[in-house]
Amino acid sequence: MSGLTDKLRGLRSQAGVAKPVPRQALPPDIRRLLSTRNRLGGTQCVASASDRVVHGIEVAPGLRFTETFCESPVPPKRLDVRFARIDADVERRHLLHFDTETTGLAGGTGTRAFMIGAADWVGSQLRLRQLTITSLAAEHAMLRHFAGWIDPDTVLVSYNGKCYDAPLLATRYRLARMANPLLGLMHVDLLHPVRRHWKGVWENCRLATAERQLLGVVREDDLPGSEAPAAWLGYLRGGSAVNLRRVAEHNAQDLRSLAGVLRYVEALGGSGSATLLS
Repeated sequence: MSGLTDKLRGLRSQAGVAKPVPRQALPPDIRRLLSTRNRLGGTQCVASASDRVVHGIEVAPGLRFTETFCESPVPPKRLDVRFARIDADVERRHLLHFDTETTGLAGGTGTRAFMIGAADWVGSQLRLRQLTITSLAAEHAMLRHFAGWIDPDTVLVSYNGKCYDAPLLATRYRLARMANPLLGLMHVDLLHPVRRHWKGVWENCRLATAERQLLGVVREDDLPGSEAPAAWLGYLRGGSAVNLRRVAEHNAQDLRSLAGVLRYVEALGGSGSATLLS
């Protein structure tokens, strides 16, 4: 019987199917999230699946990294960010657009980022980098790698990042007993100028609305952000990676849209900043 069990385990390993994480091995915050989702009628995760492919290379145990380049309208070498109520010019090469995908939308110490995406300009191309943890133990490695992308001259660009992404990461760095690399950096949060200019004109000021109205971007087969936690937790417990890859696509589009919205409002601010700042 033991020989048959060993053989089955070998076949399972060859198929790329990971053993589901035992529920009791999960941290309390993750167990609470799973319990809440199940009480609300969430779909139970499949115990195992043949499709376990997460894109990228493994740069540390349980940490995947991807890097791609895309063509995008290039902003000027120096940008006037007074539209964001920051009286300064910033250099394009210092911009770092960033966005996280997390285990919850409410924030707090029980919420953790399982994916961090960042975009910056390399020559005339927009570079997209993403870090994804496929095991809970890889969070320290992800935070360490992300910190390596930041220097004292970095200018952060986000959409609601001042209220959500940056505080969440600050909490995770503090709990990991690591220095917070975002502390003290200039931060251009595009949600606020968009709200000042288009609140009451559009149905809402979410990034998906801004990208549609300003950039003509219409997402197809996009995984809603509210489903991202279930996609990651399902994978963590042995399920398919299909929706986790869709989360990565959603995150990459967020990064591209951040770059586009920044360029739009900066150009508009240059020709009519009084309107944006009113």
